[in-house]
Amino acid sequence: MRVAARPEDEAPPIVIEGLVNRFGDFTVHEGLDLTVRRGEILGVVGGSGSGKSVLMRSIIGLQRPAAGRIDVLGHTITEIDLEQGVGVRRRWGVLFQGGALFSTLTVGENVEVPLRKYYPDLSTELRQQIARYKVILAGLPESAVAKYPAELSGGMKKRAGLARALALDPELLFLDEPTAGLDPIGAANFDRLTRELKETLGLTVFLITHDLDTLYEICDRVAVIADKRIIAVGTIPELIATGHPWIEEYFGGPRGRAAGAAQAAHAAVTAHGRTDG
Repeated sequence: MRVAARPEDEAPPIVIEGLVNRFGDFTVHEGLDLTVRRGEILGVVGGSGSGKSVLMRSIIGLQRPAAGRIDVLGHTITEIDLEQGVGVRRRWGVLFQGGALFSTLTVGENVEVPLRKYYPDLSTELRQQIARYKVILAGLPESAVAKYPAELSGGMKKRAGLARALALDPELLFLDEPTAGLDPIGAANFDRLTRELKETLGLTVFLITHDLDTLYEICDRVAVIADKRIIAVGTIPELIATGHPWIEEYFGGPRGRAAGAAQAAHAAVTAHGRTDG
């Protein structure tokens, strides 16, 4: 379903300039700037209430900013009616917290929802085949297609939501706390799946997370929200080198040190294996 390459395909897929978000007298973002590079997994972190999810909702057009400009895939989201300009919406997929599945629909029917909306002329058979393929691509057994959300574990619900996010062969994938509530093994498996999908499908991934293991394991860069704006973007070593108090506390605390040590050990084992090979 991918369309031919466009001139804007060479530009950064997401560019945000001067973003302002307010709720009444409360300002969430004030002059926030961010550029997401094509083909990267960008982790987004920040304290509670810093506006991580609000930022994502602004990018996908669910939150209308008070000011600023957001360009996504060559379209200025802050200046168009997304209900009318559906073309750009077909080019991204979103996994909300908890999966946000329709409880009265099976997994397969959930995956078919965006297909029905954006490709109403697809035959029932083809739509079901695509849904089945996406379910398997998301790491679920084919038998999950006929199950209802209530019959799924937390991890399976996340993967079902991911299958729906992939339904339209997106270029951009938005993940909001995808490993929240998962056990360490389930979270690590989801991380690996995210990296594999990014590399296989050529995705750009915008990932909101508190999971330090995820940040170290799969993120190419990390953007830090504090003081109502992005205070730093870079690799984790680059962020730590800024010396910002919040960043030092976040990555230098016990959990941050443990995640960093685990990643260093994993890298050493991998390098040793390559040397032996």
